[in-house]
Amino acid sequence: MVDFLNALVALLNFVIVPATAYGSQLALGALGVTLIYGILRFSNFAHGDTMAFGAMVTILVTWWLQSMGVSLGPLPTALLAVPAGIAATALLLLGTDRVVYRFYRRQRAAPVIFLIVSLGVMFIMNGLVRLIIGVDDQRFADGERFIISARDFKELTGLREGLAIKTSQGITVVVTVIAVALLFWFLNRTRTGKSMRAFSDNEDLALLSGINPERVVTITWLIVAALATVAGVLYGLDKSFKPFTYFQLLLPIFAAAIVGGLGNPLGAIAGGFVIAFSEVTITYAFKKVATYILPEALSPSGLVQLLSTDYKFAVSFAILLIVLLFRPTGIFAGKKL
Repeated sequence: MVDFLNALVALLNFVIVPATAYGSQLALGALGVTLIYGILRFSNFAHGDTMAFGAMVTILVTWWLQSMGVSLGPLPTALLAVPAGIAATALLLLGTDRVVYRFYRRQRAAPVIFLIVSLGVMFIMNGLVRLIIGVDDQRFADGERFIISARDFKELTGLREGLAIKTSQGITVVVTVIAVALLFWFLNRTRTGKSMRAFSDNEDLALLSGINPERVVTITWLIVAALATVAGVLYGLDKSFKPFTYFQLLLPIFAAAIVGGLGNPLGAIAGGFVIAFSEVTITYAFKKVATYILPEALSPSGLVQLLSTDYKFAVSFAILLIVLLFRPTGIFAGKKL
């Protein structure tokens, strides 16, 4: 029984807890992608670098607050800087829409044109972030590192394995739940949210009903700015901030959105957790868990690892490929914003 509990704790520590936090981060990123696709009707390849930009501004403001002696005690000071990151990202996205996307929207350009344009925007944002903050890892987390450390857990339970839950992981899950609840309330209960859903379902009918399309576009970009910044900051707090990492995150974020059903917020959330748990589970070495559960004679000598962690993004790509081949509409087929 004790060995089973040790195996369970090891699984929680190295698979379930990290995958839950990572899945929450992917879910927030995929929500931004799916809102743009559902309302503005194009795949925004600049979304990963939008997350990087919002996180960068938050980091710069965090460093300034830390230099002024401002802190939140056990919580990261970055939480105070997030509103500044959201505001700067919102200005960037609204400016980009006015300068770039509005022209093509008025020309009623095909979605593939918007996709190509977003690629150009992506490279510009990526270069801007690297120019301002550099290309190296930037750590900005402060406060208490753990909600519960592995040592404290061992002393509390007497088990050989320890469960460590980082503060950033706890904050990620709590913030994600709040953000998702607010988003669904906004889309389903407010007049503006219903207007956005109507615009997503039928643009021409929405225009005939008196819905202002530019207002819908503006509100969409504001929500996307908030989601992207929060997702970027939470990922940076949990891991570290490096601009190229956010460029790489574009694949699992799009995979999450497509697996769940592109254009469906609920599907984006489900897809985020599917991708996260798949990546973490397939790249985890199960030797320790197997040693606890199996008899000594059957204990594995190898790592019991399907893929190295170096190939975790290949898992996202494989899942994306399988979904596109066998169920291109995603898990929540036929559902919309």
